[in-house]
Amino acid sequence: MDLQTLKKTVYEFALEYGMKPRNPRKEDNSPRICTSSFEDPRGYNSVTRDNTEGDGALYFGFIRPEESANGSYRDLSLVFFPSNDGKICVVSLGIGTDGLDNDMRIATLPGTRRLFMRLRDRGGKTFFKNDFSDTNNPSDDLFKELSDTSLNIDRYKNFLPASEIVDFNTTNDEKGLDRLKSWIATYAIFRDWPNQTKRNQLKKYLPKSDSGGLSCDKIFSVLKKNRFIVLEGAPGTGKTYNALKIASTYFKDKVLFEQFHAETTYSDFVWGIRPKLSVEHIGYESNDGVLLQAIDTAKGTEDDVLLIIDEINRANLSNVLGPVFYLFEKESENRNFELKVGNRTIKALPNNLYVIATMNTADRSLAVVDFALRRRFTWLTLRPHKIEFDSNSEKIFHSEDFEIISSIFEKYATDNELNLQPGHSYFITDADSAEELMKERLRYELMPLIREYLNEGYLSEARDEFSNYFYQRIGVNLYE
Repeated sequence: MDLQTLKKTVYEFALEYGMKPRNPRKEDNSPRICTSSFEDPRGYNSVTRDNTEGDGALYFGFIRPEESANGSYRDLSLVFFPSNDGKICVVSLGIGTDGLDNDMRIATLPGTRRLFMRLRDRGGKTFFKNDFSDTNNPSDDLFKELSDTSLNIDRYKNFLPASEIVDFNTTNDEKGLDRLKSWIATYAIFRDWPNQTKRNQLKKYLPKSDSGGLSCDKIFSVLKKNRFIVLEGAPGTGKTYNALKIASTYFKDKVLFEQFHAETTYSDFVWGIRPKLSVEHIGYESNDGVLLQAIDTAKGTEDDVLLIIDEINRANLSNVLGPVFYLFEKESENRNFELKVGNRTIKALPNNLYVIATMNTADRSLAVVDFALRRRFTWLTLRPHKIEFDSNSEKIFHSEDFEIISSIFEKYATDNELNLQPGHSYFITDADSAEELMKERLRYELMPLIREYLNEGYLSEARDEFSNYFYQRIGVNLYE
């Protein structure tokens, strides 16, 4: 890969997918060398830079259309630092050495970092700062990697929040260019260059995000291997649905179910003494909770037995589990300690007893699960994802509404706030009267939920986008 071919390929790809450069270009369709004479910024979406024929560090790339075609600049850019022979190229989301101005807000949004961080999923030597607005600290890992190359871009070491080294010496030209095209595609989406048709075409160059769509078969395979699992996620992500489907598919009639709540006690779940009332007198009797019932069921059969604990974090787990907390250990049969529960002694949970617990990650009023319990269970996070129904199905998935809500969360939500995103079941309605049903769902379920999030201080920067969406979609103000 020679330098001129590298530049020409990058530039033509950007043009194809919506770049409208404000400054002219050369006859061979490659970026023009820096010049201060170019057109009015209106109607354009970038300025091209090319210093591969100048002095100092070699670079070319794209900056905001308001900026000059030479000299220092501001805000976020996509910049390529090639070696003289084009064999090595560092591609970076860069910050102009004049710092951030128009892009300050977008640089600090979680969605910006999340968008570019996905480039890691396609392999390669990638380097990312935790703070994309940081110009005070260098990208140390990147420059350590570059120390053995001929590239000398030290003057920019504080201004490269996201980068990748593409080495054409160790990869073929096609794969190396695909890596660069992934960065251009991501930057094009970030800058909103392409129309919808081009945006769809760009998807093949974009890293695929984790859909979060764990199948029942996958969940069951993890359950069989690990015995104790927790399905966690926001409301509507299918936690209880999947647990019950696994129960009916794989465990037949050997299933026990318990839903925890704030008043659930050790006596309810494990064992206790309860009053027994009669006309003559008051007495007391032993009561086996659902856990002991599950143990007895498992000991009395060769079949697998499933215990479902719904909403496990709604109860005070230390009080509910008490000493039996010790039993939720995959290797507990190797221990010599025996636990006294009521009138029986238990050394370990039967090997044919499995536990699925569910946990709502959106309800912040719920009990915190301690690290010791987390170690004893395997945690599977169910995330909102698209659903596809057969054309003859009586159900329909409202993908457009789902994608709009998802995009707002993707852009504004912190990593923790992503756990609040409404699940896919909110967007499933009967096929008959589907539009009417979805509007009712938006007005009476989703809008109150989003309003509650905003009132609690979550996703505060997304308030206007949510307000506009609900008004345009159902003609109702988020706040009257």
